Amino acid sequence: MTVLDSPIPRFHLAMPVDDLPAARRFYGGVLGLEQGRSADTWVDWNLHGHQVVTHLAPERAQRIHNPVDGHDVPVPHFGLILTIPEFHKLAERLRAAGTDFVIEPYVRFAGEQGEQWTMFLLDPAGNALEFKAFADDSQVFAA
Repeated sequence: MTVLDSPIPRFHLAMPVDDLPAARRFYGGVLGLEQGRSADTWVDWNLHGHQVVTHLAPERAQRIHNPVDGHDVPVPHFGLILTIPEFHKLAERLRAAGTDFVIEPYVRFAGEQGEQWTMFLLDPAGNALEFKAFADDSQVFAA
C-alpha cells in the first residue's frame, strides 16, 4: 500500500519561514524529508506521508509557552508520533546534526497514563516541532 492508498487521512500544514534555503537544509538535510513541488516562495515536504509546506513569510509573531510536566512547551507546535525506535533514531540524527533542543529528549509522565518520549526543537525560522513516542500507543487519545 502506498501513502496515496492509505485509509488514514493525511494532514496539510502550511507554515511561515524567513529563509527558504535554510528551510531546505533543515527539512531536507537534517530531518531527511523528501522535497516535493516548490516555487520562489514555498517548498512542499513529505513528512511521513503528510504535506508540510514552508512558505516565505519574513515577519514572525512572538512565541508563547505553556507549562507541561515541568517544561515550557512552545505554542504553536506540530510534529509526529513515532514508534520508540523511530523516536530514538531521529533523536540521534538531530544530535549528530548539532541541533539545539528546546526540550531535550526525555520520558514525560513516567509511570503514568500517557507515558511518552518527547523532544522539542525549532526549525531555522523558529517554528516549533515536537516528536514523541508513546510507551503504549493505545493511550494516544486516552482521557
